[in-house]
Amino acid sequence: QVQLVESGGGLVQPGGSLRLSCAASVSIFSMTRIRWYRQAPGKERESVAIITSTGTTNYSDSVKGRFTVSRDNAKNTVYLQMSSLKPEDTAVYYCNVVRGGTNYWGEGTLVTVSS
Repeated sequence: QVQLVESGGGLVQPGGSLRLSCAASVSIFSMTRIRWYRQAPGKERESVAIITSTGTTNYSDSVKGRFTVSRDNAKNTVYLQMSSLKPEDTAVYYCNVVRGGTNYWGEGTLVTVSS
């Protein structure tokens, strides 16, 4: 079993920045891929960022250049640094990992971008 806990969400103004954290209950050293997803009410959940065990990252077109995903294996934590936030970034953000064929999700953290 893997437990994931997201934190760092809140209310920010357009153009602002926020850093989200995803703390895992087990070592993330060997986790091949860790993903950040987001979902707005009534909308489909979308993948926004991926980081591999080797540090390779990928981003969706909607966030590329504004978001940065990183990992600290010693802390078993993955981060999502968000900048130049837009109202359309408003969503619940989740981290995800697949282990043993099972998807593990945190409860999510709400990010609201509004003036």
